[in-house]
Amino acid sequence: MSDNTPQNPAPEPGAYPPPAQGAYPPPAYGAPAAPPAYDNAPAYGAPPAYGAAPAYGAAPGYGYGAPAKTNTLAIVSLIASISSFVILPFIGSVVGVITGHMSLNQLKTSGEQGRGMALAGTIVGWVGLGLSILGIIAAILFFSLFVAAYQSYGSYS
Repeated sequence: MSDNTPQNPAPEPGAYPPPAQGAYPPPAYGAPAAPPAYDNAPAYGAPPAYGAAPAYGAAPGYGYGAPAKTNTLAIVSLIASISSFVILPFIGSVVGVITGHMSLNQLKTSGEQGRGMALAGTIVGWVGLGLSILGIIAAILFFSLFVAAYQSYGSYS
């Protein structure tokens, strides 16, 4: 050993030391394992019931659930009540009020969404109905005054 290299070099910093002899048990040699039985089907267990929580270790469900359904009568109520100001003044308000009350009744038991639309349709329908009645009363008063004024002017001839 004439060169100046050490017999056992020091390990580098941060390196793991070599495993000690006998750190792992020797492999077990002996009788071979029994072959698997192919005559019986594997027992995986019964699938979980619909809506039940998944078993431990099962993959979670992905995606979102279906959005809650909106009550159709609530939509009809709101549209009819709004249209009463544009298209059908008296009829749209009556339809909006009736369908609004029907949808509020259905929403108590069905679990659907749309309570705000049903309330808005009912309220706007009642307001439109009130304005329609006031308009009818104003028209009757106007025409009665017009007829009274026409008859008074007609008597001078």
